[in-house]
Amino acid sequence: MTSRQYSPALMLTGFVLLLGAMFGIAYAVGSAAGPVAPGLHRSDDGGSGGDMGDMGGMNNHGMGVVSPAPAGGVPAAVGGAQ
Repeated sequence: MTSRQYSPALMLTGFVLLLGAMFGIAYAVGSAAGPVAPGLHRSDDGGSGGDMGDMGGMNNHGMGVVSPAPAGGVPAAVGGAQ
């Protein structure tokens, strides 16, 4: 028996076609399945995240970005965390 030698270009083309077919199938299945949670739908606000409203008991402790510490000092909180 002899082994066939395929060119790298042919193998790459086959891989790209296979990848495209897998993406197409996954996209079709995802579209047919619909949203992942009840009430989840596409928003038309440009992706701004929407209004969170009053989250009752939620606070911003520890949510700020911490800047690098000065030499021998404690890092200063930036962005609302105190």
